[in-house]
Amino acid sequence: MSDASLPPGALEREAQAQDTRNRWLLALPAIAIIVFCAAGPLLVMVVYSFLTPGDYGNVKWQFSTDGWVSVLLQRDIFDDTLMWADAHLSIFWRSLKLSFITTVLTLIIGVPTAWFIATQKRREFWLFLVTVPFWTNLLVRTIAIQELIRSEGVINLILLRLGVISAPIQMMFTDFAIAFGMTYVYLPLMVLPVYAAVEKLDFRLVEAAHDLYAGRWTAFRRVILPLIKPGIIAGSILVFIPSLGAYVTPRVLGGGKNLMFGNLIELQFGQGRNWPLGAALSLLLMFAVMIALIWYVRITSRERDDV
Repeated sequence: MSDASLPPGALEREAQAQDTRNRWLLALPAIAIIVFCAAGPLLVMVVYSFLTPGDYGNVKWQFSTDGWVSVLLQRDIFDDTLMWADAHLSIFWRSLKLSFITTVLTLIIGVPTAWFIATQKRREFWLFLVTVPFWTNLLVRTIAIQELIRSEGVINLILLRLGVISAPIQMMFTDFAIAFGMTYVYLPLMVLPVYAAVEKLDFRLVEAAHDLYAGRWTAFRRVILPLIKPGIIAGSILVFIPSLGAYVTPRVLGGGKNLMFGNLIELQFGQGRNWPLGAALSLLLMFAVMIALIWYVRITSRERDDV
C-alpha cells in the first residue's frame, strides 16, 4: 500500500509508535538495574519480614507477623503475654532525638558558614575546604573525632592545661559524643544546599530592607530567611535522614551502649539472629525516609505555586 492510500495521520501515528518503542528499548537497561538492584532487594526484605526466624539466623518459610509485632511489642518469657518493647522504644527515641539535635546543630553552624562562603570572592577555595572531608573514609573521620573527645584527647588536654577542669571529662560513649560526631560528619550536607540558596539571593533586597530602617535581625527574618528557606529545608532533610539510620558513628563513639536505629537493625541480622525483625525495622526506617521526602516535595511544590 502506497503512502498516498493511507488514512490521514497514519504516518504520524506510526512514527510516534516507533518512537515510543525506541524509547522503551533505550530505557530497558535502566529499568533492569532498578528492578534487580533496588526493587529486588526491597521485595526480599518485605517477604522476610513476614516469615519465621530461623534457629541460627536466616528464616523459616512459615508465614508469621511476629517480625512486625516485635518492632513495638515483646512477649513475656513466663506467660507469653505482650508488653511494650522498652529497649526498642528507647532506641527509637534516642535516634529521633539525636537526629533532631544533629540537624539543629548543623543548621546553626551551616547557615553562617554558607553565608560567609557566598559573600567571599574566593568561593571555590572555601567550598573546597568544606568538601575535603568527603574525600576521607567515614570511619577515619569518626576515629579523628574520637581522638578529640576521649579522656586523653585534645579537648580534655587543653582544658586541663588551662586549669578549667581538674579531671578529664567523660565524653566518650555518651549521647553527646554521638551528636558531636554526627554534626561533624554531616555538616557539609547542610552547608552546600544552604550555600546554593544564598548564592541565588538578590542582595539588593537586603540593601532595600536596610534602607527602610530594618535592623539586621529583622532583615534576616523577613527577607533573607524566606528566600533561603528551600535550601534550609533541603539541608535539614539531607542531614536528618542519614542521621536517623547512622551506624558507624554511633557504633564507634557510642561504644555499643548507646544504640541507634542502624545499630539495632545490624544487631538483629547479626547477634540477634532475627532476620524478620531486622527486615521489619529496615522497612520501618525506609517508611520514615519516604515520609520525610514526601513532606519536602509538598513543601517545595507549594512554595513554587505561591511564587
